[in-house]
This record gives sequence, structure tokens and C-alpha cells, in this order.
Amino acid sequence: MSASLELGDIFRVAGPAWRSAHAGRLPLQQLKVMSAIEHCRTAALGGHVAACGDCGHWRIAYNSCRNRHCPRCQGNAARTWLAEREADLLPVGYFHVVFTLPARIADIALQNKAVLYTLLFQAASETMMTIAADPRHLGARIGITAVLHSWGSALTHHPHVHMIVPGGGLSSDGRRWISSRPAFLLPVRVLGKLFRRLFLTRLRALFDAEVVPIFRTGR
Repeated sequence: MSASLELGDIFRVAGPAWRSAHAGRLPLQQLKVMSAIEHCRTAALGGHVAACGDCGHWRIAYNSCRNRHCPRCQGNAARTWLAEREADLLPVGYFHVVFTLPARIADIALQNKAVLYTLLFQAASETMMTIAADPRHLGARIGITAVLHSWGSALTHHPHVHMIVPGGGLSSDGRRWISSRPAFLLPVRVLGKLFRRLFLTRLRALFDAEVVPIFRTGR
């Protein structure tokens, strides 16, 4: 039996007090995920008896929650995904780039997840590829692996995209590799300026088309 501390153990011990302290401010989806992880492979979800027909040894096996956020249930899937991504890696250095939505827009995204998360991915990837292709910067066509995180480390809604980007890319004719500087990929301020413009312009278009409602807040 493993003696290591798991997320479910933490949720079972600290979860009730944390939920009480944040009562009325937590999305239902987060509460459902916490509940699933807390009850994963416990008697609360039921189970079955696994027995050996030869020696007669038996044990109770409790059911899994199968929630996609549960580290117990998704451990194998995560390892498989990582192995597949590692097989795609090039023999070059890589950079970690993060695009984050500010709190006021995150509030809108919470009520319009599919539309705003899609916009976040589109604006972030277009920003990276546009600036990377600019001859004043890298002048190359780059590749990107991007993953959405909708929660922050404090388990609050905090949508942001993590990108793993190779340190270089192909020339416009696709015939040669252009390397970035060893410790520098693209200027952060230039990326931030273009990302904000792309995202806000398209968000305004969504408002005008009434795809996303305009929220009035006191913040």
C-alpha cells in the first residue's frame, strides 16, 4: 500500500473548510470535481470484491470517479500523452510561453467558456506565429504545443494557455532551420501588445454580434 499523500487525501481533510470559506463564490463545476476526487476509490462510489479462485485471497476494489481532472483516474492517460508529445520533440531547446486573461475578462469567460477559450487559443497562437514570422524578430514559421489551464494554483478560475515552443523554425521557403538565440525567443512586450489587440478586437466583435453578452460589474 502506498503511503504517499494524494490530492484526494488533501481534499478530504481540507476541502470542507475551504468550501465553507468560499461559499457562494465557487462554480458548480469545481465543486463537482472536488467531490469526485474526494470520493474516488472509496466506499462512497461502491465497489466489488476481487477474489483469487486458486488461493481464495480476496480484497475490496472501490470504483473510480473517472473524472478527467482526477490524477488517480487520469494518471495513465497523462503518461501516455506525455510520451506521445516527447516523441514529437525536435533536438533543439524549447521555451515556455504563457498567455493569461485578466480578471475582468476571466469573469466573462466563466459564463462563456467555449467561445472565450477558443478565442484565447486563436489569439495566442496567431500572436506567436505572427511575431515569429516577422524578419525583425525570428523570421521563421514555428510550431506550438498549447494546453489550456482554466484554474489557478489556488483552485480559482484563472484561464491561461501554456505553450511549449521550439527555439527556432523553418524559413519561409521551408528549406532551412532558423535558430533563436539560446536564451531568447521573442520580445515579451511585442507579444503582449499584439495579443491584447487581437483578443480585444475579436471580443468586441463577439459583443457586437451578441454572441457574448456585455456584463456590467462594479469592479
